[in-house]
Amino acid sequence: MKAIILCGGMGTRLREYTEVRPKPMVEVGGRPMLWHIMKIYAYHGITDFVLCLGYKGHVIKDYFLNYEAMNSDFTVELGSPDGMKLYRTGHNERGWRVTLAETGESTMTGARVLRAAEYLDAGDENFMVTYGDGVSDVNLRAVLEFHRQHGKTATLTGVRPPSRFGELERDGNEVVAFSEKPPAGQGLINGGFFCFRRSFLNYLADDAACVLEREPLERCAAESELCVFEHPGYWQCMDTYRDWENLEKLWQTGEAPWHVWRWDLACAQRTGEGLATGHSGDYSNVAQKKTA
Repeated sequence: MKAIILCGGMGTRLREYTEVRPKPMVEVGGRPMLWHIMKIYAYHGITDFVLCLGYKGHVIKDYFLNYEAMNSDFTVELGSPDGMKLYRTGHNERGWRVTLAETGESTMTGARVLRAAEYLDAGDENFMVTYGDGVSDVNLRAVLEFHRQHGKTATLTGVRPPSRFGELERDGNEVVAFSEKPPAGQGLINGGFFCFRRSFLNYLADDAACVLEREPLERCAAESELCVFEHPGYWQCMDTYRDWENLEKLWQTGEAPWHVWRWDLACAQRTGEGLATGHSGDYSNVAQKKTA
């Protein structure tokens, strides 16, 4: 199972950060947003990634090309092609397979997915897709199982994001309740974390103007081939500076709901075993109780 992550956007509303890097490389808690998203997938056992590069894609290439060296002690022998020896690898992302695919500087989301699909394996009947700027505590194993059971072409995760404004409940002139970040209305929005059958590629066009969220998904819906997995839990995109501030605060205070892989860390510490890249059991109920 592969996860395609859309990493090519310019992030114009985060210009204070994205002048020198693509939006998925903006750091939360000292790690790129992209890393957080990949850790969510890895927690659910999905460690084969295809990254759709575009705007400043070289920054993402540099990050992964130097990942081992930047997270380890090492000795380098200059002039030797195999002259690097690593010690004390300081990361737990073992077994990740990361394909970096150039999909065009200004290509839209649908065409990026189609171009990245070149790297799907022959046996990949289904694949996952998400955006490089959104995190969630959604149970991706449950999304995949839901997708397989309904048998349709496409599944998207539907979420209710928090409102940007506080909401008052009143009795006459008296405020009886105040919610700082209530859910934004009753309707669901597209939260990414898609799952597609391979046949979905037939809905896409190798045209830089092909927008995933327009004609392809609209046609899927019209043909009754699109289902929604409703996720009532946490979801947040990093669209503005304020969004980044909220994400950073949650991480720094140890209250980040998307930090689901901490349960692997806790299990490893209790058992004395190495850290897992994905879990074999179902920790979702524990994580939901913790983050509720």
